[in-house]
Amino acid sequence: MEPQSSGEMVLSRKRRRESSNGEPEEGERLGKIPRCTVGLKNPAPFADELEPARNKPYERVSMDEAKRGTPFDRPVRVYADGIFDVFHSGHARALMQAKRLFPNTHLIVGVCSDELTHKYKGFTVMNEDERYDAIRHCRYVDEVVRNAPWTLSPEFLARHRIDFVAHDDIPYSSAGSDDVYKHIKEAGMFAPTQRTEGISTSDIITRIVRDYDVYVRRNLQRGYTAKELNVSFINEKKYHLQERVDKVKRKVRDVEEKSKEFVQKVEEKSIDLIQKWEEKSREFIGNFLQMFGPEGALKHMLKEGKGRMLQAISPRQSPNSSPTREERSPSPTFRLPFFSKTSPPPSPPHHSGARGYLISEDDDEDD
Repeated sequence: MEPQSSGEMVLSRKRRRESSNGEPEEGERLGKIPRCTVGLKNPAPFADELEPARNKPYERVSMDEAKRGTPFDRPVRVYADGIFDVFHSGHARALMQAKRLFPNTHLIVGVCSDELTHKYKGFTVMNEDERYDAIRHCRYVDEVVRNAPWTLSPEFLARHRIDFVAHDDIPYSSAGSDDVYKHIKEAGMFAPTQRTEGISTSDIITRIVRDYDVYVRRNLQRGYTAKELNVSFINEKKYHLQERVDKVKRKVRDVEEKSKEFVQKVEEKSIDLIQKWEEKSREFIGNFLQMFGPEGALKHMLKEGKGRMLQAISPRQSPNSSPTREERSPSPTFRLPFFSKTSPPPSPPHHSGARGYLISEDDDEDD
């Protein structure tokens, strides 16, 4: 199976609309990217370490041919140059745009030397070897040109077989020229890219200069000497004193924050305890009233006990349906035949001398 170039791998993916700086447009939903190793395993080689090009005439490709896609063995050779001091994401994004200009791109990056940079632009933070090495390890770079020229001559373009030059479209005035890329644009070899706003080497240096004292104190705490930082003896002591004062302030601030947290926790706990106490007290009062209140269970229990006691000590009453002795009808009396109607009433039965007496049913029942 024939190996695929990075440009062909880009073509095999689903095309996405991009904004001017190479980022997907806002509102576009990106899908998941499959896990794969697409970066190079080794740093990009230097141009002067490569074998010379084959003895073929230098024939540039047109813009239309480059956009349609060139054969695998004939990538579009794009050149991008710069200082690349304090290499940052803005540099990497510019190189990414240059790499993605065409489906099959071989990106050559030129890095100017310290001599040219200090002459035309100013002092750098990183030296040329550090800047060369930083570019070599950028994933989008295929080849690095050391000691790149400040302006591009036709001989330089032909020697490196450059098809297009990538740079932002803002006129770059330097070395007595209003735009050092003017002749490249006139030749139709210019491929514009977009700058990343909000970050640049000058911005980073400005931050360091603005917060100079902070970074000096930081490095002193990390073990750098005052001599290495070019700091006087008095300033060194001043920075150490400021560091101690700041430590005390931080400790006081930490204690205040912890005390606030403690007080807040105590308040939360106290509120919680008060609420629980109120709930328990309401429950206790409710249970007390339910037991000992005017209509509580204790009153009903006492009433019920009193009723049982009274029932136990009182005599048993006759049924309501049985008549009393007075309500009973008088029993018929029987008179012996030898008693006359005019005879005196009989004496009570307990007198033994009586000759006649009445016998009733009640007497019989009593007997």
